[in-house]
Amino acid sequence: MATQLKPDAAKPPIDCSDEEWTARQELAACYRIFDHMGWCEGIYNHITLRVPGERDAFLINPFGLMWDEVTASNLIKIDGQGNKLSPSPYPVNLAGFTQHGTFHKSLDWAHAIVHTHTTDTMAVCCSKEGLTPTNFYSCFFEGLVGYHDFEGITVRAEEGERLVRNLGNRQVLMLRNHGPVVMGKTIYEMFFLYYMFQRACEVQVKTGALGDPVVVPPEVIEVHQRDRDLMLVDDFGKLDFEAWTRRIDKIDSSWRN
Repeated sequence: MATQLKPDAAKPPIDCSDEEWTARQELAACYRIFDHMGWCEGIYNHITLRVPGERDAFLINPFGLMWDEVTASNLIKIDGQGNKLSPSPYPVNLAGFTQHGTFHKSLDWAHAIVHTHTTDTMAVCCSKEGLTPTNFYSCFFEGLVGYHDFEGITVRAEEGERLVRNLGNRQVLMLRNHGPVVMGKTIYEMFFLYYMFQRACEVQVKTGALGDPVVVPPEVIEVHQRDRDLMLVDDFGKLDFEAWTRRIDKIDSSWRN
């Protein structure tokens, strides 16, 4: 049975449209899932989601809260310049809106974006070769990954042009010596792409520790990509997102509020 994200109450506890409230609940659920999986770093890093029907407005986590404290109503609505579009007692992290705002503004399709600092994804971002086709998951990302050289903390708007250029037409940007940015046309797609990317990096790091990894030959990768393209449908990742939402709902449903 699909997870129902809208509460029984007829009116959301904050002043917003039904579409925005659903988006808020989905994003809050996503934060809780990432926290449950250990893919967070204290009060830092970000997952953002464009507000439905509003080109230059997106939702971001309140700076200062742990990810297991994020709820639908305390998410902050901001524009690409970091201006608050809804009242909130919390600040917005400068690096968060600079980087995410650039991608949301420049890419019509990038509705959901996540940036993390998990150990394994950072380790691969810090390696010269980057992500290599040495496991089931990493083969999925052949042609979907771009690279951006480290320029320090992403707080300068002028870096945005280079971020977008280095991403190109891909959905993952590996910030060298830093961490990954993963984007999706929906929150479901972003979530499951990140899930697989995290797994790809975990396996690559552990395989590297063993030494002498087996590289998948190009002809097999081509078949893998052909099958991948059949998977990338409009509801890609939705069943996975709903399943994990049911899991975190059993643990703590306060994200819904």
